[in-house]
Amino acid sequence: MGAKLNPYIMSEDARTQAEFYKRALGGDTLSIMTFGQMPDTPEAVKDKVMHMVLTVAGANTLFLTDSFEPLNVSRDISLALTYDNEAEAREAYSNLSEGGAIKFPFDLQPWGAYYGEIMDKFGVTWQIVKQQDNK
Repeated sequence: MGAKLNPYIMSEDARTQAEFYKRALGGDTLSIMTFGQMPDTPEAVKDKVMHMVLTVAGANTLFLTDSFEPLNVSRDISLALTYDNEAEAREAYSNLSEGGAIKFPFDLQPWGAYYGEIMDKFGVTWQIVKQQDNK
């Protein structure tokens, strides 16, 4: 039996955050369901995103939703993207850091891989890795 793990991001503005990730990493919105598609939804939240499916950086899937509760920035969980290509990894790192905060510069590490960590402008922590070349 197998399963696929998909990060589910609570957002203050899921549509804006999704557009940022599509520009930063390449990707597409596969589907959006709003709260207005549910019966008896108050007018004030009808356009809010209940569930969005987004692909980024190839075949990776993210789920997003608009939160009705205040969001807290946390480093409890990071999203890690591992690339085969250093230029693609650097580009993702640079794009995701736009408007965010660099936690660890993207550089060659003693263990032989390139690694960097940023918190994007939405408070999501990303670890970007260019996997180590096998010798």
